[in-house]
Parts: sequence; C-alpha cells; structure tokens
Amino acid sequence: MSPTLPPTVKPLTGPQKALRKLGLVRPIDLALHLPLRYEDETRLVKLRDLREGDVAQVEGRVTHAEVRLSGHRQLLVTLDDGSGTCLLRFFSFYPSQQKSLAVGNLIRVRGEIRGGFAGLTMMHPVVKAAGGELATALTPVYSTVAGLPQSYLRRAVQAGLARAELSDTVPAKYLQEIGLDPAWNLRQSLSFLHHPTADVSLDTLQDHSHPTWQRLKAEELLAQQVSQLQARRARAGLRAPVLTATDSESLFARLLATLPFQLTGAQQRVVAEINQDIARAVPMHRLLQGDVGAGKTVVAALAAAQCMDAGWQCALMAPTEILTTQHFAKLVAWLQPLGVTVAWLTGSHKAKERRDMLALIASGQAALVVGTHALIQDKVQFHKLALAIIDEQHRFGVAQRLALREKLASPELEPHLLMMTATPIPRTLAMSYYADLDVSTIDELPPGRTPIVTKVIHDARRDEVISRISDQLAQGRQIYWVCPLIQESEVLDLTNATETHAQLSAALPGVMVGLLHSRMPAAEKKAVMNLFVAGQMGVLVSTTVIEVGVDVPNASLMVIEHAERFGLSQLHQLRGRVGRGAAASACVLLYSTGDAPRLGETARERLKAMAQTNDGFEIARRDLDIRGPGEFMGARQSGDAMLRFADVLADAPLLDWARRTAPVLLDQQPDLAEQHVQRWLGSKIGYLNA
Repeated sequence: MSPTLPPTVKPLTGPQKALRKLGLVRPIDLALHLPLRYEDETRLVKLRDLREGDVAQVEGRVTHAEVRLSGHRQLLVTLDDGSGTCLLRFFSFYPSQQKSLAVGNLIRVRGEIRGGFAGLTMMHPVVKAAGGELATALTPVYSTVAGLPQSYLRRAVQAGLARAELSDTVPAKYLQEIGLDPAWNLRQSLSFLHHPTADVSLDTLQDHSHPTWQRLKAEELLAQQVSQLQARRARAGLRAPVLTATDSESLFARLLATLPFQLTGAQQRVVAEINQDIARAVPMHRLLQGDVGAGKTVVAALAAAQCMDAGWQCALMAPTEILTTQHFAKLVAWLQPLGVTVAWLTGSHKAKERRDMLALIASGQAALVVGTHALIQDKVQFHKLALAIIDEQHRFGVAQRLALREKLASPELEPHLLMMTATPIPRTLAMSYYADLDVSTIDELPPGRTPIVTKVIHDARRDEVISRISDQLAQGRQIYWVCPLIQESEVLDLTNATETHAQLSAALPGVMVGLLHSRMPAAEKKAVMNLFVAGQMGVLVSTTVIEVGVDVPNASLMVIEHAERFGLSQLHQLRGRVGRGAAASACVLLYSTGDAPRLGETARERLKAMAQTNDGFEIARRDLDIRGPGEFMGARQSGDAMLRFADVLADAPLLDWARRTAPVLLDQQPDLAEQHVQRWLGSKIGYLNA
C-alpha cells in the first residue's frame, strides 16, 4: 500500500505575498482595507472647463503624435476634444501604446492637469479607447506595496467583501444612541465605502464624517474597549503570588526608614496603591506615570522590597545600559546595606561575569535583578520571579514585555507587572489604549527642585551659548551638550557629536570635555559617565543616550543642538537631566533653519511648548495634539496600529459611547461581543495583554 501523500500546496504568487505583507489574509481583512482616496471615472469633462491641479477624465481625438529624442526620449501626443487641446507626455511607453495613440484615434484619458508653456498638459495619463461605458461609482485607490497593482488589489478586496462574514454584531439600539441609522448596516457601509456613488460629497469621505465612516469608527472603538475589558476580566481570574510585608522588621520597613529623604505625598499614595495590588492573589497590571525626576525609582525599590519580603524575586528591565547602570547604582546603595544581593545583567557583560550573574539569578540568591532586554533571553532562568518592573515601558515592544512575564517558573501563577513611564499618558489615551490598566500618577516633584528656565536660541548665537558655558563652569557647575547625530549625514546637514566635542575642547582650554555616543564600547561609556558623575568632567557632549536615567545634581545647563530635529517628548526627557539639584538650571534649545527662511510649523510648535511649560503632563497633551495618537503611542509599541480608522481625539464622543457600551454588550451578549472583537482585532488582541 503506497503512503498517502500530503496535498500539494501551491506556492504564493508575488501579489499574494504582497497581500500577506499588508496583513490582508482573511476575507474580513480585505473588506476592512478601505480606500485612501477615490478617482472619479463616472463623468467626462471638457478641457475648456479644467484648471491646473484638476484630476479629470477627457475624451477626444489624437491630432498629433511624435517621439522626441532630444533630451529625455518621450512620446508627445496632442488631444483635441472640440473645446480645447491638451498635451499628453509619456517618458516611458511601449510600441503598443504608440499604436493606440496614433493620429486620428478616439481616446479617453484620465490624469492631473498641469499648466506650462505648452498649455494644458497631462503626464502619463491613464489611456483607454473612447466610447466605453462610464463607471457608475467612484473608483477606489488603496494603499499598497511593491508588486501589488491597484487592479489586482481591487479584485482581491471585492472578493474579500463578498466572502466576509459581515452580520451585524452591534445591536441597532446601541447605534441609535449616537445618531447612527441602523439601515446602514456593516455590509452596506463597507460596500458603499469601497464603491461610493458619484453623487456623494467627496469631502465627507475624505474627512471621514460620512455616516458610513462614523459607523466603522464606532465599531472599531467598541472592539477596542470590549477587548480591553475582556483582558482585565481575564486577569481577574488568574492567580499571582501574594506579596505582603507587615512586620516592622521587614525589608520594606527598614528601607523606608533608611532612605536619605522623605517620600512626597504623591509617592506615599502610589506606594500604597502598588502594595495593595501585589498583596492580592490577582496579577497586578499597573502603569506608574510621573514626570521626569518625580521619584519613580524609589517607588519601584519599595515594591521590590515588599516582593522580596514575601520570599520572591523581582526583575527590573530598562531599555539602555546607561539607565540600568543608574538603577543598579541606586538600588545597590539603598538595598545592599540591608543584606540584599542585586544582580545586574546586560548584553555587554563578559562571559565569566555573565555566568556568575546567571547563577545568582537561577539560585535565587539575587533577590533583585536589574537589566536590559538581556533579561528575557532563554538562558536567563529565575528561581522565583513574582514581580516584573519595566521602566520606560514605551521603549519595549509587546513581545519583549510578554517574554519577561513568562519568566515565572510556576505555570499556575502569573507575575505582577508594574510599568513605569516618564512620558505621562494624556487622559484620552488612558481611556482608550490603556483602558485595561490601572494607572498610578506621581503628580508632585520632590522638594528642592528648582524650575528649569528654557531658552530657544538660533544657532547663529552659538558663541553666546559657549560664553554662558564658561560662566557656569567658573561657578563649579557641569554642562550637557546634546547632538542628534554622531557622524556626518548626506541627507541632514547636522553638526556631529565628534566635531562639537573638538570645537568645545578648543573653546574651553583647561576644561575636561567628554564625548559619549551609542557606538562606544560599554566600558568606555561607563568610564566617561563615571568621570562626569564624579564632577571631574566639566562638559559632556553626548547623543541622546543620556536621555533617561542620568542623575547628576551638579549639572545645571543643558544645550540641545538642532533642537528642531527632536520630538517634544524627547526634548522634555533630555531637559529633565538638569534641575536635579538646588542650583538654578537652564536648558538652551539651539535651532537651525538651514536654507529655509524660518522653522516649519510643527518644529515651531514643539519649541514653543518647551519654552512655555515644564509640566510633563502639559507637554504630553501638546505632543498628542501635534503628533496624533498613532505616533504618540507607537501603536502601543507593537508596530501595528491598534486603531486604523478612529481617532481618539477627534472621535472623543464615539469613544465615550464605546466605553459605556462595552460592559453592557459583554455582559448581555457575550457571544456577540467575542465575535465583534475577533472581527476587528484578530491577532492583535494579544497586544492588549502586554
């Protein structure tokens, strides 16, 4: 008996691979791949009625055609529709096209009208034979990738639309609450948006205000809210280690008693919220947000102490080696005198040092482990991990956060998760992207911090800034000078860190000027930072590797070169490296307009916001206004947009409706709610659990 052969699997064609690249796998994926814009092929327009910039369809006779060889080889065709003439210009063409464009032929062309010496012109218009039937609906134009032509994509979308299961999953009574006509069901809405009738207002399609767009945005927001509510409820059914510290001799109590400062009221409140969470058998899933310098590290240390009191391990993961170094130094200073072994793990450790650290972690001797993403590598085995703390959580992808959570040895238990960020989350985003999290906020800075004065100065006044540096150095202060690049770029004419280091070294004789950038070996970076922290180095020229974690109270001036190139959140993070002591501190934003007469609108708004406020929450709000939710969120750091159609700012009323409706739908019609989430989110549901 011959063996049964597996069925032959046909290899994917180029366009099929391209569809997968776009994430268009299921019929519903194709149905929800909505047009970027539309072309109007439903009518013919006379040339006399057209103006430069119009996109139109014209029918007429070819009166002249020639291939011109001077300069670029091109095909020039004159079209006459009886009301005027238009020059058609082709730089790429085939013999068959020449034949279809021969003098005397009646043709139909579509393209953008341009002006010029030759009168009306179309560059590479779409050409068809005249006389065919006009389209009955607007022609969709979709976002695509190389190897996926519009014609193939249109057919694929149409097929997906026909095959997709599009029964309504949102009861009509809920939609009527926000003024949506249930007659526009999901299938009709999608069909209309893929092929809108010619009489529809293009403006309502482009600005997404048409009722069909409102329907889709409402459904998408509802799917997001339901999925996050499901994630929150699912965690409530999981079990986590119970971490308590009630003894007056506990590590938590001893750490609190030996800290060289008093906690602020906000820190005390947040510590209580976290302690209450991890003392329960339900996994904590909390976001700790606080402005730069608000004191999040000590809150994390106290949470770790409560974890260790209960006999479990804690891991703290941070995005850069410099930040882990800072955390490690602080935590060792606080905890080592109390008998705690703190391990430190980064990708740059030598083999023996790494083996020793791995052994400490695996045995449980290291009760607290601080590290970069090296913590989530396969060889890292924890003895009893119960609390995972992720600092600057927006720097890590979902997969990295999930990998750390999976390090808990017991399959029956989940670790508690505390995520920290110095980029405050605006309320609107907290209601949408972070609706599944509990949020703690440190909204108070420690006493003794002086406000930072921020000045926006044109690069032409660079010498004045260097003079200011000399004054600060004479007072025994230290200075950061931040550059955006470490090598010359052919695209961006930016002064690099190496050149700036040389310039400042020459301008400040007798002053130690250091250089720090991401390409330096770890040992060299550490040596440079140690000199600066010890006060031996007067000026540190650096790229943005010092953005977070560096704490030098004596540094009182920050100069950010080409500040117009940085994002608002990044500028605020950088500025937070000064103002950490009692001395008056300043941040100078040096900007350049290059060849342009003035700064662009976005850059100007960013620098204006920095000059006007030191409040991280206000900075975050303005950053959201400038960049929009998708960019601000980094799509919850997954690489995929969690919301494709809705905008949590512009569609705030729909978001409020979705938040109200989600628990009702989930409680009263759970099967419908699950079907709704699967339709809209599919594989992205897991992102909400990280």
